[in-house]
Amino acid sequence: MKSRIRAFFLSLILVFSVLGIGCTADQKTPEPEKLIELPTGAVTEAPTETPSFETDESTAEEAAIDEAGIYDSAEDVALYLHTYGKLPSNYITKKEAGKLGWEGGSVEQVAPGKCIGGDWYGNYEGLLPAKEGREYRECDIDTLGKKKRGAKRIIYSNDGLIYYTEDHYESFTLLYGEE
Repeated sequence: MKSRIRAFFLSLILVFSVLGIGCTADQKTPEPEKLIELPTGAVTEAPTETPSFETDESTAEEAAIDEAGIYDSAEDVALYLHTYGKLPSNYITKKEAGKLGWEGGSVEQVAPGKCIGGDWYGNYEGLLPAKEGREYRECDIDTLGKKKRGAKRIIYSNDGLIYYTEDHYESFTLLYGEE
């Protein structure tokens, strides 16, 4: 039985070599960093392109962030704003916090689990692009459960621009939208 299997494989190798199927001298050997190991122990070349899926971009974003979630990181809040057009439910305005007894600084003492956000941002320094009808609002970032509000903010517009500043309005990074 073993000799029949061996003969079969040898004849397959002979057929492939005669037909020119398999590796040839002018084929490149894959670079080691491009190889991936399959569960069977076989090694194959890693894909060089990202597969394209026919999905609606907004559906993919919605799946990435839950509308009922609590968020305060720059990435999550920016994605939430971009996806849902509003701040997560854990944000309250300064006026709302004031009604609870907030006088500045961390809102944690009067509203545990909340962050300050949704108030108008003036753009007085003119560092963000101005446009007829465009209004900016701001929200604190990375303050959930903290004793201080810190310097990190997201500034977002009513027409889809979302910026991040980690130095209290000295510089801005555009996260979503086109200026």
